Amino acid sequence: MGTDRNQPLTSICSYPKAGIYTLEVDLFRLKVLDIEHGLDWALLVAYNRGKMESVIDDLREIYSQRHTPTMEHMRFGRDRDIRKGHSMKQKQNAVVLSQKETAADIYDMWIETSLAHDARPGQFLCVYPRDKSTLLPRPISICEADAKKGAVRIVYRIAGAGTREFSGYRAGDAVSILGTLGNGFPVEEGSGKRAFLIGGGIGIPPLLELAKRLDGEKQVILGYRSNELFLQEDLEKHGAVYVATEDGSAGSRGNVMDAIRDNGLEADIIYACGPMPMLRAVKKYAAEHQIKAYISLEERMACGVGVCLGCVAGTKEPDHHSHVHNARICTDGPVFEADAVEI
Repeated sequence: MGTDRNQPLTSICSYPKAGIYTLEVDLFRLKVLDIEHGLDWALLVAYNRGKMESVIDDLREIYSQRHTPTMEHMRFGRDRDIRKGHSMKQKQNAVVLSQKETAADIYDMWIETSLAHDARPGQFLCVYPRDKSTLLPRPISICEADAKKGAVRIVYRIAGAGTREFSGYRAGDAVSILGTLGNGFPVEEGSGKRAFLIGGGIGIPPLLELAKRLDGEKQVILGYRSNELFLQEDLEKHGAVYVATEDGSAGSRGNVMDAIRDNGLEADIIYACGPMPMLRAVKKYAAEHQIKAYISLEERMACGVGVCLGCVAGTKEPDHHSHVHNARICTDGPVFEADAVEI
């Protein structure tokens, strides 16, 4: 396929076993950015006179096909996933096993899916609403993965129409998911070390699978708004838990950094997930104490697979392919070394 960007783009992707995949749609405007010397293409805009939803769905389907790409094919970054050890992505129609509300607007769902076999701490799923007017899937962190049962657990907060729809699902309901996505926490880095596992709000869930797999002294510091301490008991099974609440109703009054100071805690390595102000404080603390820290960035996402470039983070060093100081949170992350990103 040629690289004339003024020509309509119809042939989107080619795989050895799938042949050439074409989008048979009337594209109104399509911009393409060449970011790996002609080898890796990312769609920036795909707008086609009211058929945007079908375009996005087709692109996700292409990306999630489980075929090995070759250098001459347009790859949407899947070869980078292989080099980095990312799990293969797959879209599935899964089944809800159970769901309950564990705190105000916080829901806890188990989903039956074979993706449990590949899931790693810190990775996430894209969950598709049935209501097509919502258009985009919702990225939700994996809280637990049970390979024996073939099930994953997600814990999420109602934040809009899509997650409100999910909260109404019951056992036996079908749910469409794409996963597993993202790079996950580097568990091996914390082996045999004193580790802080720091979570704030809805950034707490991915710490559970991390706590289960991490081999070392685990100090889990959790930040909540009030005394609705979801997942506290689960995490207490795998490490020493320290709590901070904004209103002082449980644990230290204030935030996770207050809990660390109040309890005189020390660590050799930090893993953290939560709101940006908390992550900035963690990054500063790690730099001051010369501790390696890995932070999982929360960001609104569109495609979830690195195609749209809608969830970029500033980086200290330029990307060696695109030569810009940006990284895609959904594929290059969501976990980064704290000193490698500008937040």
